[in-house]
Amino acid sequence: MRALHPIDFTFPPRKQIYCFVVVHFLVYYCSAGDSGMEGKALLKFKSSLINSEGPLRNWNPGTPPCSGKWVGVLCYNNYVWGLQLEKMNLKGYIDVDALSPLPFMRAVSFMGNAFEGPMPDWKKVGAIKALYLSDNHFSGDIAADAFKGMYSLKKIHLANNNFTGPIPTSLESPKLIELDFHNNHFTGNIPRITSENLKNLNLSNNQLEGPIPFALRDMDPSSFAANKALCGAPLSNVCLFPSSPKTTPISFIIILILLGILLLLFLILLARFHDKTMQPIVDIEKAPTKLSFVDEGRLKFELQELMRASAEVLGSGNLGASYKALLVDGDAVVVKRFKHMNSIDREEFHEHMRRLGRLSHPNLLPLVAYLFRKEEKLLVFDFINNGSLAALLHGKQSGVVRWGTRLKIIKGVTKGLVYLQNEVLTLTVPHGHLKSSNVLLDNEYNPLLMDYALHPVVNSAYVHNLLLAYKSPEYAHHHCISKKTDVWCLGVLILEILTGRYLPNNGTTSDIAAWINGIAGQEYSHVFDKDMDASGSTNQMEKMLQIGISCCIEDADKRLDLEVAAPQIEQIQHDD
Repeated sequence: MRALHPIDFTFPPRKQIYCFVVVHFLVYYCSAGDSGMEGKALLKFKSSLINSEGPLRNWNPGTPPCSGKWVGVLCYNNYVWGLQLEKMNLKGYIDVDALSPLPFMRAVSFMGNAFEGPMPDWKKVGAIKALYLSDNHFSGDIAADAFKGMYSLKKIHLANNNFTGPIPTSLESPKLIELDFHNNHFTGNIPRITSENLKNLNLSNNQLEGPIPFALRDMDPSSFAANKALCGAPLSNVCLFPSSPKTTPISFIIILILLGILLLLFLILLARFHDKTMQPIVDIEKAPTKLSFVDEGRLKFELQELMRASAEVLGSGNLGASYKALLVDGDAVVVKRFKHMNSIDREEFHEHMRRLGRLSHPNLLPLVAYLFRKEEKLLVFDFINNGSLAALLHGKQSGVVRWGTRLKIIKGVTKGLVYLQNEVLTLTVPHGHLKSSNVLLDNEYNPLLMDYALHPVVNSAYVHNLLLAYKSPEYAHHHCISKKTDVWCLGVLILEILTGRYLPNNGTTSDIAAWINGIAGQEYSHVFDKDMDASGSTNQMEKMLQIGISCCIEDADKRLDLEVAAPQIEQIQHDD
């Protein structure tokens, strides 16, 4: 990787000296004769720093800033025009407001310090020409308008920090010469940079994606290294929709509309010849970040591979739609899109997904990867060939499901629920959305729970409409949930498995209560699913039905605890 130009803190060029002195003369005499203005501004700036008393101890109010005794203060003709405070272990808040009264401040370098937090608002010192903030600990997104109006900017160095989000679109200075943003976490597309003077660019080691702007096509390819989702010249990988200087926004929109019409016609034709609905994963191509894998030892795939894969719509539930995507290596994954999680911030979501990634149990469907977007979230799981419990019981191909198979499923579900309750201690409802469509079955009919522990990341305004736990009697009567709420969901599931009766789809609490009472109020012999081979096992089935009813008691205080229900379920045997 070639290096950018070294920091340039030379004096203002000779052709600017005349204007520099004249303008300063006017400012000086319009400032009520305050000859200590610059010193006061710099001392105020110093007071916002931590660890400054050592490195900046010679910033003495008794001497002028341009006396040559103030370390790091650069002057020309007795006027402060730059600060070069590098590798001093400085911390704290960079008070840009304190620097704003310095009319001739043109260059600032705080490289190699320990500054943290968001990007300061440098627009307040709008005449800056060179800004060096590399090798610190700055973090977070930079506002899109962070450099708006800073038309004098020539050099910006932000390398080796922890900035995230898109590169600001306000890099509009026509004088821009150097731009060094490498070794950060910038995401999204590279904005259009209109400066014809740009000579040195380094955006390597970020998470940028999409076509490289046409104006940057002649840059060294190393400028874009380690951004796997970038495409177009000067890189060797070709973009599906390359950037073009001749394509106006209007014409591009027209092209997209025409492509959309063609795609719609193609899908209509395809639907006539195929029973299954095949379509691309909607909006996944707009995702500005890469997939995050929770298992570092797993063979990884790129977001672009999902974008290229044909996707079969598996279904759409309360939380979002599910798609089956076939990867190039032949493996299949399920991508779930969640639209009701946009109130959680990035770091909180990342932390919760990492916690889910650490869960490991034979009856849990493990999380493979996830993608954070503000407006929606994507979770990726391995595809399970045998489908869901709901499809087994109620699908078009459903048939005889023997008692032994149903018992095996109930026991596996219970074990998975016990594991969640013991491992996710911070959640009132460790699962919260246990139902037959969220129980997948492997080839041996072992159950795998999915959509578990999502309560903390679902928008609070929607959670009562989306999660089954909020259909429980205790929420309907008292607007509260408890550890026994998951037991209620387990009981409902047991009744559904034994009776083969379909739980009311999107039913209210009263609908579900009527469904439960309709089962509990009948003779046991009339309740069991006729497609369940009950020969020789009636006694065991009746015991399981009684446990299911005891898990559904409306009064939570009288309802079984999971610690009590689980051993009772485990004791029930298949008599064959």
